[in-house]
Amino acid sequence: MTTVTQAPAFCEGIQYFGEALPGFETYGKSPVISEGSVALADPHDPNAVFQTLLAADALRYLILQVTASKASGHPGGFASQAEAYAALVMLGYKNILTEVGHHAPGFYSAMFLDRSLEDMGIYTVQQLRDRYREKHGLLGHLSGYIPGILAPAGPLGQGQHFAMAAALLHKDKLFPFTMGDGGMGEPYPMSSMAHFHTAYPGVTNFLPVLVWNGYSQEHHSMVSTKTNEQMKAYWHGNGFEKVVLLDAKDFDDRNQPEDYVDSTAFSLEQRLSFTKGVLIGIDEAARSALSGNLTVFIIKQLKGAGVHAKGAKSHNLYAQHTLDNPDIIKALKARALHPAAWEIVRTNCQRAGGGPAAKTVVTEFELPLTTLEQLPLEEYPVGGDPKISTTAMGRLVAKVGQSDPNYLVSNADGNEASGITNINQALKIIHPTPDPLYNQNPIGQVYEPLSEDACAGLAAGLSLMGARTLWCSYESFAVNGLPIWQTVTQAMAELRRPTPSTVTLFTAGALEQGRNGWTHQRPEIEAYFAAMMRNGNVFPLFPPDANSIQVCYEWTLTTKNKGIVITASKSPLPIRTTFEQAHQALRDGAVLLQEIPGEKMVVFAVVGDMTLMPVYEAAAYLEAEQIGVRIVSVVNPRKLYRLNDVAWDTCSQPDGDFLDDAKFAQLFDADALIAVTGGASGMLEPVMLRSNTKRDIFAWKRGETTASAGELMAFNGLTAQALTKRAIELVH
Repeated sequence: MTTVTQAPAFCEGIQYFGEALPGFETYGKSPVISEGSVALADPHDPNAVFQTLLAADALRYLILQVTASKASGHPGGFASQAEAYAALVMLGYKNILTEVGHHAPGFYSAMFLDRSLEDMGIYTVQQLRDRYREKHGLLGHLSGYIPGILAPAGPLGQGQHFAMAAALLHKDKLFPFTMGDGGMGEPYPMSSMAHFHTAYPGVTNFLPVLVWNGYSQEHHSMVSTKTNEQMKAYWHGNGFEKVVLLDAKDFDDRNQPEDYVDSTAFSLEQRLSFTKGVLIGIDEAARSALSGNLTVFIIKQLKGAGVHAKGAKSHNLYAQHTLDNPDIIKALKARALHPAAWEIVRTNCQRAGGGPAAKTVVTEFELPLTTLEQLPLEEYPVGGDPKISTTAMGRLVAKVGQSDPNYLVSNADGNEASGITNINQALKIIHPTPDPLYNQNPIGQVYEPLSEDACAGLAAGLSLMGARTLWCSYESFAVNGLPIWQTVTQAMAELRRPTPSTVTLFTAGALEQGRNGWTHQRPEIEAYFAAMMRNGNVFPLFPPDANSIQVCYEWTLTTKNKGIVITASKSPLPIRTTFEQAHQALRDGAVLLQEIPGEKMVVFAVVGDMTLMPVYEAAAYLEAEQIGVRIVSVVNPRKLYRLNDVAWDTCSQPDGDFLDDAKFAQLFDADALIAVTGGASGMLEPVMLRSNTKRDIFAWKRGETTASAGELMAFNGLTAQALTKRAIELVH
């Protein structure tokens, strides 16, 4: 190793420096990205190839140095495609996302090299090491909290949604995203890209970069036995017009016997040849994607290329993999760069794309939003004809879409089945076959893949990128789209910029689905949201009628960085609130619907709309017994928590407004309290936590095939008779 006397200041913390590579004096004299330029001029230029190789080795070195500093993290996957990432940057493409949370160390290294991390006080490699996997530092998996990072990455099967959403909003920019061959085992990426391409055939400016390294997390990947031709055929068969595949084995001069080889073991001449192939291939793929062709770039190279281990063994560091571990030391010394090379790499990375990613990528700016026209709210008279809540909201949704061309509504089960045909009529289902009978048009704003993941993914992804959206689903099936919705809401909680809340409408609740049986009766999903309420930015809303739902939806449009779930029935139901009461329910969390005086007082705290029917019936029975009743509709349960129950103050757009004790007592203090929900009991936790009254809870148990909502409620013990009996027991 070379003796270092003058290393750049940012190199503090680098443990090993190497000799200059042969040819550095020729090809490393000055940065190939000149001052004022955003990319190298010619991917065939030997200077460009040489300096791209330096960038790849710098990424590998930093990945291993940083992860080994904590004996924790995932170096292998990113290392196997370092040349591809380096090529993207050198070609000026910095709006790079990933499917793979395990690529985080590589992305952090890239953000360090281009100086993005200086926005969070990381100026040196030592600080990079110190802040890795620490609180308020560099999270173990990617997060929107990190400067320059476009989107979070954790569970597989999500990254393409963010790339497609960004591509839809910024059609003049390229959005590459890395995905692993292990991640191809997820059912979502290919099907979601295929549907997106059918809906938006002209939006091809997202570029999957498949990291085909033969291994997943702990074993060979399921596509490791495919030939190159089979892999190409697979992508062509899924609608990709252009497949650019570069196999490191074609450049191997070390006779590595496996199908997957390590390019860092090649001679320097062949390493440069391979890097040139990647650079030219990435350039070709990028130009193709930006020219209207659905394109994929595939880099085939052994997992762990250039780091401490090979194959799946390179995926994760274990306790023994400290900076004193012989395998770590050997790998670091092999990848060590000369100080002048570090300076060249950093200068190129900083200049590429017009500056640090933290100053240039699309998510570092708030997307301008169209000013909405006045919403056509219609207040129905209390006690008047029953109205369908979802239809009332659909009218408002239609107006938003007509005002905002970026607005998107997604639904896997069909809006018509949820009482919101008016959305389809106004905004049109995106479909290549025009058909007015089905409200289909190639140009529309209603996205209907038969996949909740694809629905939630594009809608939530667009919200994260700065656009207004609405994801509609049957309550029973929404769970299939929740992983990415949860990822986005968590990211929004820590995001460094405001963005429209991600909003959902869940219909066809369990009580409406009697004849369909338990397959359509899964209100347990509400327990998911009940748990998420404590995150601080998640707001499940349960409007009791068509007036309340309009007020709820109007409010969602004024909010930022929240996850808002509206759950409502698609059946005609009584009007129980005025607009004024609906506003109060949103603000306070609940609203009084009816109060009957009596010798003793029972409070019914009710979540939902149909569940109010047996409660009103029970109130009549209790009145006959001279027992007073107060019926309270719990509309916004998150507001009913106590201040310290919720992590609201950790959110980037904090909302610390909770119902105070005095107002809580006005609503819920009595001789007895009975909480009622047609869903998960956890949604009423805030009420049960704060109440000191004798109390009980009636909630969903499980599904069954029935002929009516009443029969299904009876199966779950939600009857007027049962409520009356328990109320009498509690007050005597």
